[in-house]
Amino acid sequence: MRILHTSDWHIGRSFHGNSTLDALGDVLGALIDQVREHDVDVVIVAGDVFDSSAPSAGCYTLLTDTLRGLADAGATVIVTSGNHDSAARLGFQAALLRDGIHIVTDPAACATPITVSDVHGPVHLYGIPFLEPALVRAVWPEVTLRTQRDVLTHAMDLVRADMGVRGGRAVAISHCFAAGVEPTAGLERDIQQGGVDVVPLSVFDGPDYVALGHIHGRQMLSDRVRYAGAPLHYSFGEANKPRGSWLLDLDASGLQTVTWLDLPVPRPLAVLCGTLDELCEDARFSHAEDFWVRAEYTDATPQLDPMRRLQRRFPHCATVVHVPAVAPDEDRRDYRQKVRAAVRHEDLIEAFLTHVRAGEGASDEEQGVIADLVADHAVAEALA
Repeated sequence: MRILHTSDWHIGRSFHGNSTLDALGDVLGALIDQVREHDVDVVIVAGDVFDSSAPSAGCYTLLTDTLRGLADAGATVIVTSGNHDSAARLGFQAALLRDGIHIVTDPAACATPITVSDVHGPVHLYGIPFLEPALVRAVWPEVTLRTQRDVLTHAMDLVRADMGVRGGRAVAISHCFAAGVEPTAGLERDIQQGGVDVVPLSVFDGPDYVALGHIHGRQMLSDRVRYAGAPLHYSFGEANKPRGSWLLDLDASGLQTVTWLDLPVPRPLAVLCGTLDELCEDARFSHAEDFWVRAEYTDATPQLDPMRRLQRRFPHCATVVHVPAVAPDEDRRDYRQKVRAAVRHEDLIEAFLTHVRAGEGASDEEQGVIADLVADHAVAEALA
């Protein structure tokens, strides 16, 4: 049996204020082509189908078209809900879906597999939706459930018990933060903020393969436990990381091979660093003129209207950050202390300029202008 593992579509997510719906539609169209080209039997979508609990109408249209396209390509489709999804909204039409498309949002059903057969017999696919401890305690009141580790341990115990009764090959699907993920993998926003606790890898012992979602970068935690990552780059921290899905083959004894299928990147991302003039003019940045760009300009002081200047060359410049190449000399006095210590008008102006220009005081030319102004002021006061 051939299974394609994808996840974290985040339909409806924006990228620095820009819609990603059309780009994601193109990428999911390519995914459908891959399913057809590689004769995929089952497609797994491991959570975070939508980016919010209240998606727009266009998001539902894209999901419907994609699920229909995957089924028309000959695959059984299994979708689980993630922490970004509203399980109720994602699953409300599950009973109305055509044969071959399954949306799993009910925690109580995690040990009831969707079974697909091939020439070697049945493969049992156990969909585990995102399990928020506070929301599933009522499902399993007899068990103490305080953490993600607790709820997934209990869910996988139920899965393993059912596997023991049914026999045959098995695949589990989960949306969580598993131990062993690299810090640079493209962590989701709530993970970075400490919102999801770590689940030990041993929790997933048993099935032939475990398809995980929640991490936006491709990760192989073991031969049989993997993250596919998101199909689009959703942050500059994910730049240069591959986008795609895992293609796995099961033979009569279980997992045989796993290969990576790249997906197209509609618009690459680039992080560019240099002075503002270099970013706007230097030929070494020409390759990124049609990319999404994060510009880090290294001028000693903040520059006037950098975004407007950069977008003349990089129309898709999404963010600009001032990162001075040389840190200003440390002066532990605050601005009020510097003003109080000023003896001359020139000292007062120097304190102000240093404060508002990230530590850079007046240049030689500016000092001349200041001296002239101060002298003119003194003359005016004397004549008054």
